[in-house]
Amino acid sequence: MSYDRVLYFAMDIQEAHAGQIVAVFGVDCASGDTFTNGSVSLKRFWRTIFKGFESDQTIISGMGELHLDIYVERIRREYKVEATVGKPCVNFRETITQRAKFDYLHKKQSGGQGQYGRVIGYVEPLPPGSPTKFEFENMLVGQAIPSSFIPAIEKGFKEAANSGSLIGHPVENIRVVLTDGASHAVDSSELAFKLAAIYAFRQCYTAAKPVILEPLMLVELKVPTEFQGTVAGDINKRKGVIVGNVQDGDDSIITAHVPLNNMFWIFNSTFVQ
Repeated sequence: MSYDRVLYFAMDIQEAHAGQIVAVFGVDCASGDTFTNGSVSLKRFWRTIFKGFESDQTIISGMGELHLDIYVERIRREYKVEATVGKPCVNFRETITQRAKFDYLHKKQSGGQGQYGRVIGYVEPLPPGSPTKFEFENMLVGQAIPSSFIPAIEKGFKEAANSGSLIGHPVENIRVVLTDGASHAVDSSELAFKLAAIYAFRQCYTAAKPVILEPLMLVELKVPTEFQGTVAGDINKRKGVIVGNVQDGDDSIITAHVPLNNMFWIFNSTFVQ
């Protein structure tokens, strides 16, 4: 009796055509979904498309909102790609406003070697204009914590500061000072002290009275003087603060600080129309 065997070989390919059976990894899709030439349409407008730094959104840029609407319509009409369009995500930040102490003991025993690490200290806001956004200082006296575990503690605080508890955005302008702690001859490890630092940060964060920071845009608008009041009212509706108003002939030059999150679709407002 003879047997026939079929051998299958896996290879990487750059493209696939109709009727071919391929495996694709890392694609967010479901059974029955149809793939279009969306990548081709993006390459067509590659000079105006980029990835968001933190949001990972696909962002298109142009000379105005009408320009962007034309891009989206061409992608739909020429390449049959339906795009979900919305405003870009704004990269907010969090910070603290006062000093807060922490004293956290991470202790875990589950048979065999356990985990033990205690960190004591405080967090405080950095002074205005500080060149760094995060600062860690070791003010330990003695060998309460072996020096080999200090980098793990700093790494734990940095990791915890990547996501604040208010809106989940990074925490900036913060200084962490380690003043004391405790270790165990057997159960202490880098992982134990890293986890202790993460939980210590979460423990004291609320007591430090955190606040949300949002980016402000310096906006300069030149409008006919007769529309000055309408423009100023629109800026106020966008929670902007007017910092200057200069007369230039029949025009007024208005300077204001406006939150970036309220700047999108500003040219669709009534005073421009």
